[in-house]
Amino acid sequence: MSDTQQRIDDLVKQNEILLFMKGTATFPQCGFSGRAVQILKACGVDPKAITTVNVLEDAEVREAIKDYSNWPTIPQLYLKGEFIGGSDIMMEMYESGELQQALGTSA
Repeated sequence: MSDTQQRIDDLVKQNEILLFMKGTATFPQCGFSGRAVQILKACGVDPKAITTVNVLEDAEVREAIKDYSNWPTIPQLYLKGEFIGGSDIMMEMYESGELQQALGTSA
């Protein structure tokens, strides 16, 4: 495992709600990342409870996260160390109530 992969692994294991995204929760830099943040807010998650990693600030992380998850796109959501998916999967899970259940919210 590379140093970057190890950094990613540590972040995934240390944060309950972790979102790798383009931009920040308060200033998303792409529509999909913005939608991911909005979905989490709609689930009743306090924005302060979301740890975000801005992949635009670190090209190594931007590439390594795709290998780490075996998922080609960003954003990527991890809950309690488990890869959930990108914004499309988050939306499907939100609409079915599965995401709220995984988050422990009832919004």
